[in-house]
Amino acid sequence: MTRKKAVRELSRFLDPYRVTNGKKFRLKDHDPGDTGGLGSEDKPEARRMLATGIERMTELQERLYASDQWGMLLVFQAMDAAGKDGTIKHVLSGVNPQGCQVHAFKQPSSEEIDHDFLWRNQRAAPERGRIGIFNRSYYEEVLVVRVHPQILARQRIPARLVGKRIWEERLEDIAAYERYLARNGFVLLKFFLNVSRKEQKRRFLERLDEPDKHWKFSAADVRERAHWKSYMAAYEEAIQATATRHAPWYVVPADEKWFTRLVVAAAIVEAMEGLDLEFPKVAEAKREELALARAQLAKE
Repeated sequence: MTRKKAVRELSRFLDPYRVTNGKKFRLKDHDPGDTGGLGSEDKPEARRMLATGIERMTELQERLYASDQWGMLLVFQAMDAAGKDGTIKHVLSGVNPQGCQVHAFKQPSSEEIDHDFLWRNQRAAPERGRIGIFNRSYYEEVLVVRVHPQILARQRIPARLVGKRIWEERLEDIAAYERYLARNGFVLLKFFLNVSRKEQKRRFLERLDEPDKHWKFSAADVRERAHWKSYMAAYEEAIQATATRHAPWYVVPADEKWFTRLVVAAAIVEAMEGLDLEFPKVAEAKREELALARAQLAKE
């Protein structure tokens, strides 16, 4: 199979999970256990396709970096234990670190709270020619803060500005920011790793049963499970309000990690292919300079 055919083969997994118009989106229509028609017996083939996708991504990333025009931002959101870290590690394994910037957003600092809710993300946005990866993002401000409104009270926003439309307004601001990025040449892909509550429980128990995974576990993760329905409602509304063609959401089934990684890789490769990336063309004067340098080296 040629590489082009293999890359096209990857793309066939995307349509069921891509959301470009949130008006009709319902989270209940997306099965966390879906594997795109592939079964356990297809895992070796899935790994082969993933390896092909990573290889192509590496080539395209080199062109992205060299051309220095487009930039790319990958946003990963999920409930705990959905596999964000592992997905980022496996899918971006072939990317040159020099052209990649990863940021994991934790609880905001006092300095960050003193600014608007998009400030710390804007500071971490990628440069042209680079791939930026947000492990959690500004979407936390309409997810965890919405589920726990006491956090909003600590953000020192003037009381008259905190009304009934606060979440709708924040989603409007996020949509406007993403449109702004797109208009400035930054490709934005957003991934919601859709893990089931049952699978999350299994992974939590696995972490508790294996000493080498204890460091991954936090009692706070279990407490958040009590708010599962509220989180799902918040995710649904966020996707409905911000899914567009220039900033699509991919609601990726996350119960089977091998399939999650395949879908994420396919989305990244397809988006990069669409940029028609090429290495910069060398001007005549530069070619003459290169020829002279070759001649000088040949004389040594």
